[in-house]
Amino acid sequence: MTRNKDDRVKVHFWLEVDEDGWPPASVESLWAVDLGDGTVRLDNTPWFVRGVASDDIIRVEIDDEGVRWAGETLRASGNCTIRLIVLRGGGSGAARQTVLETFHRLGTTGEGIEQFRMVALDVPPSADLPRIRKLLEHGEAKGWWRWEEGAVTGAWQATAAA
Repeated sequence: MTRNKDDRVKVHFWLEVDEDGWPPASVESLWAVDLGDGTVRLDNTPWFVRGVASDDIIRVEIDDEGVRWAGETLRASGNCTIRLIVLRGGGSGAARQTVLETFHRLGTTGEGIEQFRMVALDVPPSADLPRIRKLLEHGEAKGWWRWEEGAVTGAWQATAAA
């Protein structure tokens, strides 16, 4: 079933900021589709939240001001969230776009953000997980980017041993 943007709501996640001030905010808001039963389906890839991915079903609580706060994940989608800080080309828009296009050919979607020279990848289970990991590791070794796992699956973890 296709939903339009009017069905989407913002869901807020508390973030733990480390001693270096990362992430640069204590709350991240993600778009989600309200499922009408106190749950939502995440509808974008997190920049900073750990442990969730696009299409996960999350329980929410609405506070007195009508703000939806994320609770537990009720059903994981099977998608992974991988984030990169693009170093090649100074993290320019063109460099970020090249990264997105390269990983898109391996089955991912994602977006870039200029402020932090970042790319956030949504990696579905149907993507070429072993090739994605090899490319991530190769690019890091070449100094093209640094990367981290925001949310991963057992299938993704198995690519580390391969």
